[in-house]
Amino acid sequence: MLRLTLNMLGIATLIVIPASPVMADEAPWVADARNIATTMPPKMMEVLKEETKKSGPANATVVCREKAPAMSKTVSEQSGWNIRRVSLRERNPKAVPDDWERAVLEDFDRRVAAGEDGAKMEKSELVVVGGKTEQRYMKALPTQAMCMTCHGAPATLDADLAEQLRKLYPDDKAVGYRPGDIRGAITMKKSSE
Repeated sequence: MLRLTLNMLGIATLIVIPASPVMADEAPWVADARNIATTMPPKMMEVLKEETKKSGPANATVVCREKAPAMSKTVSEQSGWNIRRVSLRERNPKAVPDDWERAVLEDFDRRVAAGEDGAKMEKSELVVVGGKTEQRYMKALPTQAMCMTCHGAPATLDADLAEQLRKLYPDDKAVGYRPGDIRGAITMKKSSE
């Protein structure tokens, strides 16, 4: 298993530890992806909580804007996976899903609407792109109570935060969520060849 830790600057470091048991018919790459995807969000939330406590919600936007992508990049470099966050209602224009990711996110939304727990949702698949096989994995990111500070109903957002979001993300679509809604997903891919 890979464990994500944070150094003093909040940048992720990956540590290899013994893996958890793999499901009987599951390819080892799926367990590898799951281990990474389930470790990253709690670490990001820790950094976000600390920054919010230290400097307030408007200034804590730096975590999602800069630190989270830096953490993903570091883990990508260490693990060999291409890792990013995507959403159907993106705030960051770099978070627009490709066709496969969009279909998975739409499926996650349908499943949450039917009562399934979004925190347990994932999808793994071998996908052929341009004649080459890719390992694809996604882990849903349900909206948590803390997320509501920046992603809740627009009328409930702190005025300074709302202004900061307008400046940083003029085409922001990532508001109006309720706890439990699928905010987006961690998406991972790498060549299987």
